This record gives sequence, structure tokens and C-alpha cells, in this order.
Amino acid sequence: MEDSHQPKPCWSISSSDEAVSSSEGYVTFSLTSGPEYHISQITDAVMVAKHLGATLVLPDIRGSKPGDEMNFEDIYDVEKLVKSLESVVKVVKKLPSHVSLRDIAIVKVPTRVAAAYIKEHIDPIFRSKGNIRVTTYFPSVNLRKTFLDGVKADSVSCLAMFGSLELQPGVSDLVESMIQRLKKSGGRFIAIDLKVEILEKKNCRETGGGVGSKTCYNAQEIALFLRKLGFESDTTIYLTQPRWESSLNILKDIFPKTFTKEGIMPASKKSKYLELENSEYENVIDFYISSRSDVFVPAIPGLFYANTVGKRIALGKPQVLVPAEISGTSGLSTDYISPYISKKNHLAYSCFC
Repeated sequence: MEDSHQPKPCWSISSSDEAVSSSEGYVTFSLTSGPEYHISQITDAVMVAKHLGATLVLPDIRGSKPGDEMNFEDIYDVEKLVKSLESVVKVVKKLPSHVSLRDIAIVKVPTRVAAAYIKEHIDPIFRSKGNIRVTTYFPSVNLRKTFLDGVKADSVSCLAMFGSLELQPGVSDLVESMIQRLKKSGGRFIAIDLKVEILEKKNCRETGGGVGSKTCYNAQEIALFLRKLGFESDTTIYLTQPRWESSLNILKDIFPKTFTKEGIMPASKKSKYLELENSEYENVIDFYISSRSDVFVPAIPGLFYANTVGKRIALGKPQVLVPAEISGTSGLSTDYISPYISKKNHLAYSCFC
């Protein structure tokens, strides 16, 4: 399974898409719940600000625990965001002092929000209040194309989703050094999204997709799946699991070159990126390593899987294997390619050619 050529963006910003600040108002929002949500949240906020003719305020980043707050520039590149979006929406780094929080209406927006929804549901609130705070909710965590997306997705949405967020240099260099460490171990490597805590909470039931289909897989099941697909014991594996746990030993027994972050992060970086209570850095590292690995295996379904696949499509890395219980002694990798890839039904295919 080799990389395909890196596709070109299909979107182009037309004169009708160009930034028009037709109002004095502002749109604020926060990035929450990890990078797989950040991509959708930035896209929805840009769409709302664009269609309202409002100015977008740079978001902060909030973790899962109260008080977990970071500045946008702690993780992402501010200048890249501002410059990439300048043709469609004006971005300012903070809300002007004359705008009171009392003047901001909180508006819930379904992810993948469309222009018609904004016009009908959000525009009236914005016009009466003058400023809004957008919070995205997720009726669904799949990113399949729908008939509403048509052959070609909205160009502003594509730009926001795939062209606006980049890691700031310090975090980007760290991710790059960890990827190089994995490659040095074996040339090519597999990233597996497997978190023991999430597996314990989820009921890994049969999906109804036939024999051998479940919703999530543990370390032993993943190890057998990879072995039956012919991956050799010297294969290098990266796990998104935060710290090593004994339940992962079975994976290391079969594939000795299996690592978590703590095994491949430079010692000088651990105090900043691993030993803080805030796991936001760790989530970002997982997402960007999973996007760049030679093969990606999601042990758990959800938005991390869906947005990692989108990023991989944009990078020309379609090797995503969805686990299953293989009844015989062996199987073909091509039979387990993610439907997002094999059916080309991921939203990213509307944005790239």
C-alpha cells in the first residue's frame, strides 16, 4: 500500500466568496475537545462569519476540564490562519474593548452548517444583537458526503477545513522529530488510535455489518488483525494511548517495536508536553502523527477517525485499515480499506481532485 500523489485543492475563491465586512459585528468561538473537533469548529465559525459579513475573533482553546485554557498560538500558527482566510473573512486577535460580553448572543450551530441555515436561523439573532458566540454541536460524527454537498463542496468550507489550521513551529518540530524517530526504528510505521480508557467506557458491540464487525477493538484483537494481514513482527507501531498499560503487552509481544508518546518524545520536551495536567498537546500530537503515518488503524470509531482520514486524503495517504475479526489464518489488506477511501465518500473528496 503506497502513498498516492498528493491531490490538488479543487476549490477556488470567487469574487462572490471574497471577504466583505458589511457589519460592525463580531463572531467569537472557542476550540474545544481536541484537534478532531477543532477542524469542524473553525469551519463552522468561518462559514457563519462569512455569510453574516462579520469579523471573526481568534478563538481560545479549551480542554475537557474546567480551567483548561490555552491561547490559540500555543498550538496553532496565528499568521497562517489570518493569511489563509484573508480573502474570505477578516480575523482579529481579540474582541475590541468596547464590545461587552452582555452584547453577545450565544448561538448553537450544527456542524457542517450551510448558508441557508445561517440565513434562516442565525442572521436574525445577529441583526438584533450585533455580535454572536458560536458553539458547534455534532448531530453526527461521520464525514460522509451527502447529496447536499453535491460533486463539489462549498469553497469557503473547504478552505477553512483544509487550508487554515497549521501547527505553530514549536509543536510542528516536535511532531516531526517523533515521526522521524518512528521511521528510524523501521522505515515505515503504523499509527493505531487505541485508548484503553475509551475502550473500557464503550460497549464494543457487534455492528450488524456482518460476522466479525464490532464498533471497537482492543490491543489483542488489533495485534491478531495486523498479524493475519501479513504485517511482520519488526513493524513499528505508534499508539495514541497516553501511557503504557499492561493490557497493551500482548501487542508488544507480537510487535516489539510498539511505542506510546513517552517512548519517542525527546526527554527535554516531556515536562512541557507530557507532564502537564492538560492533555491538549497530547491530543494534537496523536492527530498529526496519525495523519502522517504510513498506515492508520482506528480501533475506535468517531470524529478522530473521520477527520484523520480527511487529513490523510489531503496529504495523499489513503492507507487506512478498519479492523475486523478475520476468521481464517490470513486476509488481504485491500479488503479492509476504510469505506471513506474505497467508496470515495469522505467529504474531503469534494474538496480535492
